[in-house]
Amino acid sequence: MRFVDTNVLLYAVSTAAGERAKADLARAVLESSDLGLSVQVLQEFYVQATRPTKPDRLSHEQAAMLVESFLRYPAQEITAALMRAALETTRRFRIAYWDAAIVEAARALGCRTLLSEDLAHGTDYEGVTVENPFRTGRTRRRT
Repeated sequence: MRFVDTNVLLYAVSTAAGERAKADLARAVLESSDLGLSVQVLQEFYVQATRPTKPDRLSHEQAAMLVESFLRYPAQEITAALMRAALETTRRFRIAYWDAAIVEAARALGCRTLLSEDLAHGTDYEGVTVENPFRTGRTRRRT
């Protein structure tokens, strides 16, 4: 299973002309059935997708409906154990807490791949490896 970071969801709903290629790639990724995400990712998606300064922002209703649709994938909840693991990952790898929480949510779901544009492509966080699906303009498609 692969874990999807917030940026994949945001690109999938983008209507910005400059993000058309990334939007197409993100939509292709979301057609896969081997994906997981976290409550944190869904929260971040909602906040960013409805941000008042976003030119193509979504309404509350649109974003909430999309969050519900993304729940078709397994969603890791935020727990005290996950937070503790993220704190340790922050210390060990010297990454931001929110990035560490994403890594640990992926690990908790059993995902070995983390699809993200925000972390360094190819970095292995003890069994969770970052893959930037937008890096080469291609992504592996699994169904």
